[in-house]
Amino acid sequence: MPGAEFPEILTRAKFYLELRLDGSNDAVDGFFMECTGFKSTQEVIEVCEVTPQKWGKNGKSRGRIVTTKMPGNISYTNFTLRRGLTLSMVMWDWLQAVRDGNWAKQRRNGSLVIYNQAAEEQFRFEFKGAWPTSYTISDVNVGESQIEIEEMEVTVEELKRIKPISV
Repeated sequence: MPGAEFPEILTRAKFYLELRLDGSNDAVDGFFMECTGFKSTQEVIEVCEVTPQKWGKNGKSRGRIVTTKMPGNISYTNFTLRRGLTLSMVMWDWLQAVRDGNWAKQRRNGSLVIYNQAAEEQFRFEFKGAWPTSYTISDVNVGESQIEIEEMEVTVEELKRIKPISV
């Protein structure tokens, strides 16, 4: 992460998550403290067929039913990124571009990278065809000392874990 600004909130964290979007003008599109929803599911297709095998008592029955399970389509759940509210408009602008009807050009490839406190890459996930589906800011209460939370839900067409670059 050479040359990138290190947000103050990350100095107390044991790890942090970095978002990079292909085609972005920024070196890093966001630092996050939490990400939920990393899940990949393989559909199971069951095929039943009747074989000419003999079976049953004394092998007098014909047509044994055999069920075979095969892998089907892979699906990925949406993931949700959370962080303290920042001045950055990157997430909001991305969502707004989708809402403005420019969604086909806003499908982005990118990566989510988890670093340790020493800024060493620990895990890397690459995604394809991502676009934001929702954006939330936590309720504002000026009487409380808690930081406001920005949350964005992102859908992806493909997600894969790859070997970290710096390891």
